[in-house]
Amino acid sequence: MAMEMVQDILSSCNTEEPNLPPTTLYNEGWLLRLVLEWFSEHGVTGHALDFDSGSRWYSEALLPSAFLATYRGDPLAEGRTHADGVIGHFRVGVRGKGDLELGHDAEQLVIVEAKMFNGLSSGVTNAPYFDQAARTVACIAEVLKLATRRARAVSSLGYCVLAPEKQIEAGSFAECVNEGSIGDKVERRVSDWMKKHHDDKRQWYADWFQPTVKKIRLGVVSWEEVISTIHSQDVESADAVREFYDQCLRFN
Repeated sequence: MAMEMVQDILSSCNTEEPNLPPTTLYNEGWLLRLVLEWFSEHGVTGHALDFDSGSRWYSEALLPSAFLATYRGDPLAEGRTHADGVIGHFRVGVRGKGDLELGHDAEQLVIVEAKMFNGLSSGVTNAPYFDQAARTVACIAEVLKLATRRARAVSSLGYCVLAPEKQIEAGSFAECVNEGSIGDKVERRVSDWMKKHHDDKRQWYADWFQPTVKKIRLGVVSWEEVISTIHSQDVESADAVREFYDQCLRFN
């Protein structure tokens, strides 16, 4: 009964008098969930969103950071990072509510960032250069460290940004989503951190981050390409996702 009421409320977003802002439903978060659900049920070998055997997806998981506060009011610290989407072999909520933990024998970990008209977020308060791409890949290295799972042992390791084709063509992501940019920013973050803390991050950088950034598959993929991929196998689902995407563009 309650779920039917929720459905009715959300359906009002398609009317002239909605009961809530249409962006509550028509946003990149829900668009991503629709896409991940489809890819979880259909094999698309070689695609950035392809699922390995036994993999699952989750939305809004919390990724651990190597730069958590070491004392109250730590000015260089950052909180956990929200991942719009995760594909792989993992558990959520074991260490803390929403926290992601990789399986010790995990073969896949792909973090997916969903964008509509905004770019990647900038850095933390006292490290404005430490943007979302660098921060997320650093978090992936920390996930691997906590699981004692070496990057070389994970066959599918990825960070993928999904965005409108026009945003990608405008160059909104190319400067950040590449190995050189991410490597330089994390190296600077480690250097700045060690100037203010007794916590030596050089071993973490060498043993966990560098192997991660060298192994990880970095990508920026358009929503239009994703819909085209779905269309090649499932026209009905592609049309439904396209309609939802058009509504996201309209209301955002």
